Amino acid sequence: MIRRLLVADRGEIARRVFATCRLVGIETVAVYSDADSDAPHVAEADYAVRLDGGASAAAYLRGDLIITAAQRTGANAIHPGNGLLAEDADFAAAVADAGMIWVGAPAKTLGVLRSKRETKELVAEARVPVLPTFTEPSKVPGYPVLIKPDTGSGGAGMRVVRDAATLAEAIASTRREAGCDVFCEPYLDEVRHIEIPILADEHGSVVPFGERECSVQRRYQQIIEETPSPAVDPALREELCRAAIIAVRAIGYVGAGAVEFLLDAEGDFWFLELTPTLQAEHAVTECVSGYDLVRLQLLVAEGGVLPMPGPPPIRGHAIEVRICAEDPAYAWLPASGTLHRFAVPDVAGAFRPLPQPGLRLDAGVEDGSVIGVHPDPTLAKLIAWAPTRQEAARMLASALTRTQLHGVATNRDLLVRVLRHHSFRTGDLDTGFLDRRPEVFAPLLSAVDAVRISCLAAALAGAAGRRATATVLGSLPSGWRNVPSGSQTAVYDGPAGPVEVGYRMNRHGELAGWWVRAVDPEELDLAGLGQAPVVGDHPETVVVAAGDERVVLDVNGIRLTFNVHRVGEVSYVDSPEGSVALRELSRFPLPAPEAAEGSLIAPLPGAVRRVLVVPGQRVRAGELLLTLEAMKLEHPVHAPSAGVVASLPVHPGAEVDTGELLAVLDPE
Repeated sequence: MIRRLLVADRGEIARRVFATCRLVGIETVAVYSDADSDAPHVAEADYAVRLDGGASAAAYLRGDLIITAAQRTGANAIHPGNGLLAEDADFAAAVADAGMIWVGAPAKTLGVLRSKRETKELVAEARVPVLPTFTEPSKVPGYPVLIKPDTGSGGAGMRVVRDAATLAEAIASTRREAGCDVFCEPYLDEVRHIEIPILADEHGSVVPFGERECSVQRRYQQIIEETPSPAVDPALREELCRAAIIAVRAIGYVGAGAVEFLLDAEGDFWFLELTPTLQAEHAVTECVSGYDLVRLQLLVAEGGVLPMPGPPPIRGHAIEVRICAEDPAYAWLPASGTLHRFAVPDVAGAFRPLPQPGLRLDAGVEDGSVIGVHPDPTLAKLIAWAPTRQEAARMLASALTRTQLHGVATNRDLLVRVLRHHSFRTGDLDTGFLDRRPEVFAPLLSAVDAVRISCLAAALAGAAGRRATATVLGSLPSGWRNVPSGSQTAVYDGPAGPVEVGYRMNRHGELAGWWVRAVDPEELDLAGLGQAPVVGDHPETVVVAAGDERVVLDVNGIRLTFNVHRVGEVSYVDSPEGSVALRELSRFPLPAPEAAEGSLIAPLPGAVRRVLVVPGQRVRAGELLLTLEAMKLEHPVHAPSAGVVASLPVHPGAEVDTGELLAVLDPE
């Protein structure tokens, strides 16, 4: 029996496992790096152990440190979470050798799964359809092809090649990047990514839990999952589940996992891989099945028998979105900083199967959490469970729109636009969904008038806040003057650059006029701002209420409420129209030091992974100079023009912050 369990992971998955442990009476142990010392998963555990290794996420991959932590706390079992350790055969063997229960696939099985190519061969021998595999460029019969590392997970290192001229270099690049052997297989356009979650016990039972649609992806990593799939009927579901059971038995798998397939429009499917973890999207399966998959996983680890004779019936429809700290509009650039507010409305539960349809939130963060660039970018998973797919999508989009996410850029607006997109609503999905629909990358708050009204709300809330702290005449309305004078103004750095918002109040404290106009950054230190522009129409607006956190405006006869949360110089404005962050600018900014001509600046904080040039080297325009690694993704830095590398102050392994100098090029 498991008495005390250490979870060798962080964030949301650790909290998810702890929730079930509390339910069944198992004591819990957390591990943490310096960066996570105040993280929610640490506070929720019965015991917590710091891992040597500083703030780096690499501390969580030190199996020796984790086993030592388990021994020090008296834990008799280790759950690897759903990260890389869950797939590490050597770590699984070390846990067993230490006399502890391993809550995962057996080490022998993980050794088989270590090679994707060998796994495909085993499954093909069991007569499960697989795509052909090629290891030599000369043997590739046609294009496009997908190059895949033989080991690893999460889509890292995969790239598409569409002609023979670039294949050899792409293979070499993938091999360098992944640090392992690679292989090619045909790349299929307009196919779906379907997976069959399974649980297998050591007594021979293998139970599939329907299917999950995972086709909405970025960089081969899914961001929206649902069950059941809109493309799978009962007959196809039976075929997929049968193939999954055959694959599991061919590999000798035991535990929780998922068998992944590609599915085309004709209903043909091909085995991709078997993922040996409790996957991040397991919550949607829990919603429609009613089973606690973590509880079943613990049962299997203790040698128990699965309690169900076969696949459980599907109840309704569930959709999950991954809220990630990244900016989709800028090549998914990871975001970091302090999450000042994280508030999701109308949540019915967290980390557990819901008793009835509603919203479930599995989050690894809370107000005040510091988001670094080393861990996975996922902040939380929001799940909607409803009787129908349309109801689930509508519920989820509405909740996301009303969610307050302040301090860190996220993919929230993209998720809402996808959920409301006609193609998604009709189930027209494939793995290239985002590539072919650029309109989903537009921010929700994109209408000009909506942005202007939010700017006015921020200015009114700022003035109200100043009046609330005024030491004299605090009862006077904000902006009131006993004689006519200039307008009240503020300058914000908005989504499209600096803007000035100005307004006048009459002697009754009512809004007498207002405007918002774009401002040239060079104007900010010049006199003359604050005069009402003579161009531009603005909707008729009445101030119903104006507090420092809540502003109510009547705009052309329609009443809107704006919630304003000010942190330092930034006002976060949330309304039914969407959300916007507005940083108030100084009229007289201090001069900033100018970077030398040809300077290449780090676009994000991270670790320098590879440096491919040396000082004095001539480079071509577009040539790869170095790469940065942040949130499990590699970000290339290319030469903007031809030139000579004049300075290179970084080296592999160096940690850099946003704005730090990476290199200087003398242009030709």
